[in-house]
Amino acid sequence: MKDFSELVSLAKAGGTRRVVLIGSEDREGIRALKHAFDEGIATPVFVGRESETLEILKEEGLEGELIPASSPEEACEKGIKLVSSGKADVVMKGLLKTSILLKAVLNKEWGLRSGRVLSHIAAMDVPVVDRVVFVTDGGMIIRPDLQTKVSIIENAVAFLKSIGYEKPKVALIAAVEVVNEDMQETIDAAVISKMSQRGQISDCVIDGPLGMDNALSLAAAQIKKISGPVAGQADLLVVPDIASGNFVGKSAVYLAGGTIAGLILGATAPIVIVSRADSAASKLASIALASYSIGKSS
Repeated sequence: MKDFSELVSLAKAGGTRRVVLIGSEDREGIRALKHAFDEGIATPVFVGRESETLEILKEEGLEGELIPASSPEEACEKGIKLVSSGKADVVMKGLLKTSILLKAVLNKEWGLRSGRVLSHIAAMDVPVVDRVVFVTDGGMIIRPDLQTKVSIIENAVAFLKSIGYEKPKVALIAAVEVVNEDMQETIDAAVISKMSQRGQISDCVIDGPLGMDNALSLAAAQIKKISGPVAGQADLLVVPDIASGNFVGKSAVYLAGGTIAGLILGATAPIVIVSRADSAASKLASIALASYSIGKSS
């Protein structure tokens, strides 16, 4: 995928998806959905406090199905049930705490449990890179151990395949490209790379440890004499912890002038969580990413 304009075009071609805004008394969420609706990507469904939601909808010039809920817990239950029953496709967080939403997602009776760990994936459209690059996990799991890193990779690879990547190139990122016993992330990267070579992780090509430079740039990889199918051509960067993933994403926006979109993976439906600080383009890309993944996998 070259950039987010291509993503939006692909999402539009894939058809409109029903996106449920849970905690719908959220002006920023409604604005994001209006943008997606105008682009023909999403049909919004609103679950939340009725009077406040109606007032914002009127002011923002948007209409849609509204399901009243008097509390965040009630909104989550009603919204998640819409998706788990097949009446809607995508969950979008509105004006409520993420912890309340995720508790509902993981409800054993009517939630969106898949048996997989929940993890975050971000897509970065940066002017100086010739393709969209994905990063995981900079939003959910604070400091994953080896097996959790494998689960994070499996989530991300399944998602990338759902949006058309036949065999994603996965780079395990560290500060150095060699195994250093004092840097656990380099040891984990070497083990995971070997697991991939032996077929324990499928549907992707994995290499690491790699630095950010030689994972993204062929020129940097050649200078450092690092070869292989991933070096300089990575589709997915797997970071050691949430802090480094967060720094990568924020740097893409605030230092490189890029745009970033993100989803929570591991449930039976994609979960969109946008920040009030996100640009309109970022919010649209997040919804488009979710909608397109549904279209490709359905």
